[in-house]
Amino acid sequence: MSRSNEGASSSREIGSALRRWGGHLASVVMPNIGAFIAWGLATALFMPEGWLPNATLAVIIQPMITTLLPILIGYTGGRVVHGQRGGVVGAVATLGLVVGANTPMLLGAMLLGPATALLMKWFDQAVGVRVGPAFKMLVDNFSAGIIGGSVAILGMVGIGPAISGLARTLAGGVQALIDLGLLPLAALIIEPGKVLFLNNAINHGVLGPLGVTAQAENGKAIEFLLETNPGPGLGILLACACFGSAPERASAPSALAIHFLGGIHEIYFPYVLAKPQLILAAIAGGAAGIFTFIATGAGLFATPSPGSIIALMAVTPRGGHLSVITGVAVSAAVSFVLAAFLVKVGRKKTTESPRTDSITPASATLRTPAAESRGKDLHRDSTRRRGRRPVRP
Repeated sequence: MSRSNEGASSSREIGSALRRWGGHLASVVMPNIGAFIAWGLATALFMPEGWLPNATLAVIIQPMITTLLPILIGYTGGRVVHGQRGGVVGAVATLGLVVGANTPMLLGAMLLGPATALLMKWFDQAVGVRVGPAFKMLVDNFSAGIIGGSVAILGMVGIGPAISGLARTLAGGVQALIDLGLLPLAALIIEPGKVLFLNNAINHGVLGPLGVTAQAENGKAIEFLLETNPGPGLGILLACACFGSAPERASAPSALAIHFLGGIHEIYFPYVLAKPQLILAAIAGGAAGIFTFIATGAGLFATPSPGSIIALMAVTPRGGHLSVITGVAVSAAVSFVLAAFLVKVGRKKTTESPRTDSITPASATLRTPAAESRGKDLHRDSTRRRGRRPVRP
């Protein structure tokens, strides 16, 4: 095999692996989109900066994102692997992640829920099938409890802190790019970090303090726009609404309104996690938006919270609204074009049948006299077996 053929083969294998990974994430995340929308609506309505601020009702917002959604995803991922038993142990294991970290553990739940269910499946195949009926229920219940509880402890003391450390690492990377003056390249860290639900750590941990310092000197700061820009998510949701699968087309319009008007960016993260190639669209849109903000001199005098277009306009200095809108529009357009291409290509690859040679072999098209004779003999034999008189040609 030539080197070029080896390279093409490895590229196909990588592409197949990415599609399988995307399919796994889709099967775990997409059934829970309704829960994400419920959380987004509650946040957009009842938080202090929301449309209908209500301190009594706003208490459900934090438990939903830190506890309910990770456990739902852990349960769904486990159920996909090993049915109800897999879902139960996946949910138990995810609770350890929730307790062991101070950031939403949705990414950890996507990994740990199915992994725990796989352990449960291996145990059932190796041991569970050999247990007698008298002890079947006892062994099943205790094995699920032991495996789920053990992985929960592992997640609490190991995996959860590791993901929190990842958030701190990403925040440090953004700081380094800003210090080097390579601001558009910050999208390489900000956008993947956002999709992993580390957006608050990046924004409030690094960009917010930097923006406060720059605003004190200049009256505005571009740092307030880097993570809160709704443009990349807007373009991705538009592409999913126009060209995505049937479930995506059904749910993306409502998610788009919550994202762009309500400022709940987390609502589009599951769409990117379900199709990992869309992270390229988010990065391209984010970089294009940052470049436009720099070129037009855009900046805000405070952190918009939440990151909706309405909040951005509210904290834009007088005379700077056009530059902010331009940056948001450019980032949305770039991410939409690239996301539409990636979504359409992904759907084509998953739906098209294996390619066959357009040249039909001669043996399949040419009828020789011997072949015709054998065909006539087979026809006569079949009609005799059915008790009918053969028709002479």
